[in-house]
This record gives sequence, structure tokens and C-alpha cells, in this order.
Amino acid sequence: MINTKIYKSVYTLAEKLLEADRKGHQEAFNWLYSELKAICIDNENTDKDHPEQWETLADFTAELDEALVIYDKALEKAKAINSKDHLSSIAFSMAVIQVELGQKEAAITSLQNAKITANKIEDKEFKAEIDELLTKLLAE
Repeated sequence: MINTKIYKSVYTLAEKLLEADRKGHQEAFNWLYSELKAICIDNENTDKDHPEQWETLADFTAELDEALVIYDKALEKAKAINSKDHLSSIAFSMAVIQVELGQKEAAITSLQNAKITANKIEDKEFKAEIDELLTKLLAE
């Protein structure tokens, strides 16, 4: 379970990052991103460390290769707490980036992992989204 104070901070920063991006305010975006990154680093390897903060950081990381590294860190943290929701969403996000980078086999592996962990979650639409992308990649 993520610490409530940290969750609120991460969620608020995510909303502000979206708004800064929408308005094209790069300076504000960069400052907010550094705040989010600081939360992740400050909490790393403590009882406040949680995959949610790392996944959010990766979501806002512009460099795709760097985002994959952060998603991988989030994935390891999700495995440590056996969070099926996070395991599924992180693996799916990784697959989307891997497709964009032309890493089809890695994307298929990520989607297969997402499908396995999504088996235990409630979100039927998300499960369908995983299946759809996996089916598309396997058909290519």
C-alpha cells in the first residue's frame, strides 16, 4: 500500500505535469518532473518506496530508452509486493514503448506478462486492450 501523503503528492504532480504539457510550459514541466523524481529518489529502498511513484515518473519521461529503464525499476518494485495491477499496467506501458522503438519481440514478451498478471485484476477494458495489442503484434 502506498503511503497516502506520497500518493497525494505524486497524483498532484501528475496532474500539474499534464497541465504544463498541455499548455506547452516546458520550464514548469521540467521543474515538476524534477520534483517527482526527487520523491522517487528520496523514498527509494525505504518503507515508502512504491511502484506507483516510479511508474508515474516513467509515464512523464520523454526519452523512451530512459522511460524503459524507469518502468523496469517500477516493475521490480511491483514484483516485490506482488501488485497485479501495477505489474500489468507497467508491462503494458513498456510494450507500447517497445513497439515504438521497433522492439517487437520484447513488446510481445511484455504483453504476455501483462496478460498473465491482468488475469487477477477487475479491469475488463484494460484486459481487452492488452489482448488487442498482443493479437496485432502476433499477426504481423
